[in-house]
This record gives sequence, structure tokens and C-alpha cells, in this order.
Amino acid sequence: MNLETVKGASGMEMKLSENIRVQRKARGLTQEQLAEVLGVTVGAVHKWEVGLSTPELPLIVEMADFFDTSVDALLG
Repeated sequence: MNLETVKGASGMEMKLSENIRVQRKARGLTQEQLAEVLGVTVGAVHKWEVGLSTPELPLIVEMADFFDTSVDALLG
């Protein structure tokens, strides 16, 4: 799967945004804390969670590792 596939699938984007939020909250993390772990801005995390943007593929992989899940599960 390439990044264009991720960005081009609006249903997948919504599932990804929901999964990021659910995984973050399940660990009791704030958007600020997740942003710090990933080395991104709080605004970036917010945009991912509301579906305004999609993280780059390397960040999706990093999040899956951090959340101890697979990329497939994170993408939904």
C-alpha cells in the first residue's frame, strides 16, 4: 500500500482518524503527549483525529508501533 492509496480512500481516512483518537484515549494520552512522542505539532494530531489531514505513511507505521498494533488495524 502506498501513501496515495491511504490519502485517496476517504472511508479509510475516517477510520484512521477514529482509530488514532481511540488508541490515544485508550492509553490516557492527550493530543499534546502524542504529538511529543511523534515529534509533530498538536495541530497535526488534531487534524488527523478530525479527518482534516492524513499522517504520512512513516508516521502511520510509527504510531502502529507505539500503539502496539498493526498498520492494517490502525487503518481500519
